[in-house]
Amino acid sequence: MDTVKRPDKRAERSRRTREKVIQAARELFVAQGYGATSLQEVADRAGVAVQTVYFVFGNKRTLFKDVVDTSIAGDVEPVATMDREWFRAACAAPTAAGHLRAHVRGTGEILGRVAPIMPLIAAAAATDPQIAAQWPDDADPRFTVQHAAARALVDKPGARPGVSVAMAADLLFGLLSPQLYLLFVQDRGWSPDRWEEWAYATLTTQLCTDDPAAG
Repeated sequence: MDTVKRPDKRAERSRRTREKVIQAARELFVAQGYGATSLQEVADRAGVAVQTVYFVFGNKRTLFKDVVDTSIAGDVEPVATMDREWFRAACAAPTAAGHLRAHVRGTGEILGRVAPIMPLIAAAAATDPQIAAQWPDDADPRFTVQHAAARALVDKPGARPGVSVAMAADLLFGLLSPQLYLLFVQDRGWSPDRWEEWAYATLTTQLCTDDPAAG
């Protein structure tokens, strides 16, 4: 007889608590800044005891990194960007234009979550060397993701001849950057949809041919 696996209620409660604390911390960090936010304030907003925050995260630095990591991922699951369904589906697109469209859309969703906290990361890293050490300068994970996307894209039908993986990676890294996203969406008031269309159109001219049949 088949055994039905019962849901682990304790694990589910732990996951929900973690999500509540991370969401509360994100809201407070954005509103007040990293340095001005205490773990007691985070606990109060999340509706948990401050001892729970310490037990789950250990300290404020770890909580801050989890806020950044979950903003990138969109959830608390420990799945790397290149293993996410949206990234795999984009890489599986049969044409360069189709790949680029899906990649820009998926990256835009990440930027919508991450861009607002980029100034927080810079400010926190400037005042706390241990936070800065959590994001080493010698291996930018965002470039690693864009390089993998470029490698998958350049050999597909519709890719512009002569564009190397290195060039494609640089273009994706630069044009899909949080800084440029903030410039248009926050400073210039563009909608995320308008940014997505601009980014796709701009990258298409650089990375794809003009043949509509190849898209």
